[in-house]
Amino acid sequence: MNKRRIIAFLIAFTLTIGVTAMWSAATITREGDPDVNLLEDSGSQAGNMSAGKKDGNKVVKVLTAPFKAFGRLFKHNDRIERMTEKDASKFATVGVSKAEDERYQASEVNPSATAKEHLESGREFLLAGRLNEAIAELSTAASLDPKLTEAHNLLGVAYDKKGFGDRAKESYERAVKSDSNDPETLNNLGFSLYTNGNYRAAVDRLKRAVKLAPTDEKILNNLGLALCRLGKIDDAYKSFVRAGGPLVGSLNTARMLERFDLEDDAIKYYEMARHVDPNNTFALRRLSDLYNRVGRSVEAENARVALASLSHGSGAVAGLER
Repeated sequence: MNKRRIIAFLIAFTLTIGVTAMWSAATITREGDPDVNLLEDSGSQAGNMSAGKKDGNKVVKVLTAPFKAFGRLFKHNDRIERMTEKDASKFATVGVSKAEDERYQASEVNPSATAKEHLESGREFLLAGRLNEAIAELSTAASLDPKLTEAHNLLGVAYDKKGFGDRAKESYERAVKSDSNDPETLNNLGFSLYTNGNYRAAVDRLKRAVKLAPTDEKILNNLGLALCRLGKIDDAYKSFVRAGGPLVGSLNTARMLERFDLEDDAIKYYEMARHVDPNNTFALRRLSDLYNRVGRSVEAENARVALASLSHGSGAVAGLER
């Protein structure tokens, strides 16, 4: 096989891997809580507060995914990033300076560093997505200064990202115990309780967080999600409205009700969205479909006619089409 054929083969192979990775990233797997993803589709913020980490441009992530996937096929990496509960338990012990086993070796911890220096190192590792190192540094910071609220809070974020919900909850609880008036830690604890199905406790923590930060969009949306799960739809709507305004609040409530297969209730809130913005094409499309589902053919046809009368590409409102 000559050099040109080898190059052509490698290019074709790279493109195949690229298309597969892009298709997978866009259509199969989506990380995060489904309810949070639903709100984020409408431009709303929800979830925990993770040291100011930005999600970045999702389009860029999809476009770069094939090249990262291709690189991983050939990149040699002696350090395995996945960590088990057994590994995590080693980080949780007081006075850890180094934790290692046959699957994972943590970064050397500077024995002369202060708790705040370990905190800053842990924050940087967390922002860089190096979760194992972040857990090692943040665990050390928390053990050196048990009252260092932010160390416990960020440790909870790192555990959450690793999928260790129980450990994350424990860390958030320690953070709240250290400072019960910090809205960020209350939000993170509340959201952790929410994702684990403990909705009443989640609402309690999130309401406390809202009192401390009454205009924080993320906390208000998390509270709205938890209230939805308790069936307190009107209260959830009010929280969504406080977070993003009447249009976004109506749309987010309607979309959550659709997730619960409550078509008639969803229609009510989509109509409320239309009252705010009569030309919102997303609301019109959903109403056309929902009216059909519940057998209200006249209203479905009216929604289709209204949708057809609008010119295409008239902009976007709150992340959803107009």
